Amino acid sequence: MPHRYQTAPMPASREPASLLSVDRAVAELRRGRMVAFRAAGGEAALVLASEAATPEALERLGKLSGGDFVLAITARRAEVLGQNTRNMATSEANVVTLAPQAEVSAEVLRDVADPLAKLPAEGPDFAVADAARYGCASAAVGLAKVARLLPAALCAVIVDPEADDLDAWAVRHDLFVVDAGDVFQYEYTTARTLKIVSEARVPLDGAENSRIIAFRPNDGGLEHLAVLIGDPGPGKPVLTRLHSECFTGDLLGSLRCDCGEQLRAAIAAIGAEGYGALLYLAQEGRGIGLVNKLRAYELQDQGFDTIEANEQLGFDADERVYLPAAQMLRSLNIESVRLLTNNPDKVEALQRCGVDVAERVPHRFPSNRHNETYLRTKQTRSGHLF
Repeated sequence: MPHRYQTAPMPASREPASLLSVDRAVAELRRGRMVAFRAAGGEAALVLASEAATPEALERLGKLSGGDFVLAITARRAEVLGQNTRNMATSEANVVTLAPQAEVSAEVLRDVADPLAKLPAEGPDFAVADAARYGCASAAVGLAKVARLLPAALCAVIVDPEADDLDAWAVRHDLFVVDAGDVFQYEYTTARTLKIVSEARVPLDGAENSRIIAFRPNDGGLEHLAVLIGDPGPGKPVLTRLHSECFTGDLLGSLRCDCGEQLRAAIAAIGAEGYGALLYLAQEGRGIGLVNKLRAYELQDQGFDTIEANEQLGFDADERVYLPAAQMLRSLNIESVRLLTNNPDKVEALQRCGVDVAERVPHRFPSNRHNETYLRTKQTRSGHLF
C-alpha cells in the first residue's frame, strides 16, 4: 500500500499562531525586510530574500547579525549553476549554501539566484555546502517559496551576544521572529485547517445545476474553490477534476498551455455525467506562482522546455501539494473518485493523501503551434498519457 501523507501533528491551540507567524514573515520578506529565524538546537539567523538584496540591506544584515552571510538556494539551482560557473557543485541536499570567498555585490547576489540575469563568464567564487535539512537556511528557502519569490535567500547566523534572548533582541531592532518548524509545516497546517466559508448556486455554460463552494484556511490565506455539478448519485465514485488555477490559460485564453480547454471540457464532461466535482486549486504555475510562471515562460522562449525552465529558476518540475484537494474532498463527503487527468503522478499523489482513485479518465485535447512543445514535454518527461 502506498505511503499516505499526514499533516504534521500540532496542538489545535498552536495552529493559529503558527499560521499567522508564517503569514507575517511572508509579508516581511515580500516587502524587502529581514526576518529573524529560530531553528532547533538554538540556531538563530537573519534572513533576506535574494530579490531584495541591496548594498544597504547587506550592510544592515552584517551589522545586526555580527557575522558573515551565505546565499541559500535550492539544489536544483545549484546544479544549474554548477554546469557553467566554477566552484559551484551539485548537492544531494534540498538546499545548499554558497559562501562568498571574496567581496561580492548585491547585484551579483541577485543575479546568481535569477536565471534571467547575465552572470559574467568568470563568475564569483563560492564555497558550497549542504544546508541542514531543518535549519534556518532551508527554512529561509521554504519561506521564499511560500512567498512566491525566487527560491533563494541571504542567511546570516546571529552571533551578536546580545541576541541570547532572540525575541527581546528582535523587538529592539524592529524585526519579526519566525520558527523554522512553522515554515516546514505551513502547507500541511493550512491544508488541515481548510473550512467552507461560503457557497452559492452559479449556473455554468454546459452545467447549469452547479454550486461553487469556497474553502479558506484558518489564517485567512488563499481560497480554494470546489465546483459541484449535479446531484449526488448512489455511492458511486465521483467524476472529479483537480484543476490548478491558470490566469493566462483560464481567463485570457493563452495558447501556450491547454489549461483553459481542460477547465471548460471538465465542466462539460461532469455536466454530461450528471454529477461530479471540479476543484479549482490556488496553485498557479504548478505551485510556483504567476510571477515565476512568467519568468519560466521567458526562459522557454530562450529554448528551455517546461521542466528545464522551472529548474533554472530553482524549483522542482512540479511544486504542487495535494493535501488541500484531499481535505476538500473529505469535507464534501467524496471518498472515491474517477479522476479526469492525463497525469499518473496526480493519481498517485491523491492516493497518498488517502483518497481512493477508482479510475483515471483521460482528458486530452489537440495541440496548437504554440503549445506543441509544452504538451510533448508533458508526455516525454513527465509521463503524461496522451
